[in-house]
Amino acid sequence: MSDKTQIKLLPNGPAIVEGNFEVFSTDGTEMAQGKGAIALCRCGASASKPFCDGAHSKISFQG
Repeated sequence: MSDKTQIKLLPNGPAIVEGNFEVFSTDGTEMAQGKGAIALCRCGASASKPFCDGAHSKISFQG
């Protein structure tokens, strides 16, 4: 992995964030931080938003 943070949109799936990251809620509360990879929901059906829980495959998300 490079020193850069990358965001990859998977076909019909989540956004994969690789590198150093911090995730904040709308009120500014930190939800996660680290280095590595996380999957963020794009379909809106995840029970653990903003993180992906695989719900996109159950609802046949197209994106």
